[in-house]
Amino acid sequence: MGARKHNTAEKIKEVKKTLAFAKLNNCPTSPRKMRLVAGLVRGIGVEKALYILKHSPKEASNRMYKLLLSAVANWQAKNEGQRMEDANLYVKEVFVDSARMLKRVQPAPQGRAHRIRKRSNHVTLILDSRVIVEETNSSK
Repeated sequence: MGARKHNTAEKIKEVKKTLAFAKLNNCPTSPRKMRLVAGLVRGIGVEKALYILKHSPKEASNRMYKLLLSAVANWQAKNEGQRMEDANLYVKEVFVDSARMLKRVQPAPQGRAHRIRKRSNHVTLILDSRVIVEETNSSK
């Protein structure tokens, strides 16, 4: 591996040490359905996002709820001694990628067969904190 590539890899490792994220691989829900749920919580505070996911009627919201709890637990493990309420956590990024597809065959009329594609997805959820900086006016 070249020096430039090595240095870039080291920088990425350092950033990941401070980043709180969670991944869900091979989730047996179609990516299209999961993207609808991901859009509900993108950019929203963690407490509000948990409430939205808990009361959403969609089946994919249960998996996203557990994933968000896992990301919060990962944040707490990396930031011991800090309170979640003080950090003002929010969902920075959520992205859903297509995963493996199970290919099945369904019988069709006149001796034919139709292919059924059972889709699954990978979900990555990244948390960040909105730190409010208080400015003090020393001139007054």
